[in-house]
Amino acid sequence: MFNYLEHIILQDEEARAALRMLDTLKNAISRTLFIADGEDKIVGSLTDGDIRRGLLNGLEISQPIQLFMNKEFRFIREGEDNIATLKNYRKNKYGLIPLLDADGRIKKVLDLAATRSVLPVTALLMAGGKGERLRPLTDNTPKPMLMIGDKPIIEHNIDRLIAFGITDIYISVQYLKEQIMDYLGDGSSKGISIKYIVENKPMGTIGALGLIENIKHGDVLVMNSDLLTNVDLEDFYGYYKSHSAKMAVASVPYVVNVPYAVLETNQHAVRSFVEKPTYTYYSNGGIYFLNSALKSMLRPDEFFDATDLMNSVIDENQNALVHYPLLCYWLDIGKPHDYIKAQEDIKHLNF
Repeated sequence: MFNYLEHIILQDEEARAALRMLDTLKNAISRTLFIADGEDKIVGSLTDGDIRRGLLNGLEISQPIQLFMNKEFRFIREGEDNIATLKNYRKNKYGLIPLLDADGRIKKVLDLAATRSVLPVTALLMAGGKGERLRPLTDNTPKPMLMIGDKPIIEHNIDRLIAFGITDIYISVQYLKEQIMDYLGDGSSKGISIKYIVENKPMGTIGALGLIENIKHGDVLVMNSDLLTNVDLEDFYGYYKSHSAKMAVASVPYVVNVPYAVLETNQHAVRSFVEKPTYTYYSNGGIYFLNSALKSMLRPDEFFDATDLMNSVIDENQNALVHYPLLCYWLDIGKPHDYIKAQEDIKHLNF
């Protein structure tokens, strides 16, 4: 895991000490230091170029780095919508960007080569099912823990959440839950927070949401943990927000080619016909963005499917639910042939 503390130095240190630190970072993703004052607030950034310019302007290598640092450094602020800012930083080839709290103290440093965005959402992964259609593979292993390539299915999804800056994660567990909990722990090894919702009885595909108290963000991403997908979560989130929707569901296009002419009729009369038409339908992809206020539609400890919530949202407002067509790789690993396909696909996919 990327250790951002290797990029922090106090402003009173000599420029010589900063050069030594920069030298140790010669194989790192970015040779940049962030300068902290006595209260751990970030007050500037420093590269070897900044030191070189300072020396050319008459500074001495023994002087404090606060004289060399760049005070107009780039950063993002915790709790703000930073999506557009990060897009601009990435476009301009910046490597490391610090995330600061309201007081200017550093929370973490983002490696823009690995972090595609910072979405202000809480995630809920549904991982409690028995995976009965995959037996005997799931007799002693929960489906989310089945290996795809070099790691379990659920870890592929968690790493995708991390890539989009989602670090507040809940996992709903029931069947063989200890294997999931022991493997992932509290998420600290990945620099994230993982909390578990233990379902004492089946609660449907979204019922566990009703058990989360004090949701951190205004929006929630709910996702089945047995999916393998390279969905662009930033684009999906932007689509959801741009439509001012209460809920958005990822949809999988399903194309039906009819090999015959289809008659359009009114009782016995033929009004028209279409020769060998193609119809596109959209099925539920098992990934949702929703306003956390919708939690009030769920009752704690009661069975509730995502489709139940979708119907409730539609009943309340016909325009409150939108669908986001997935034009990316998506596979629901529900049956043995899906699992075999996933094992082959992972060798060729860019996640």
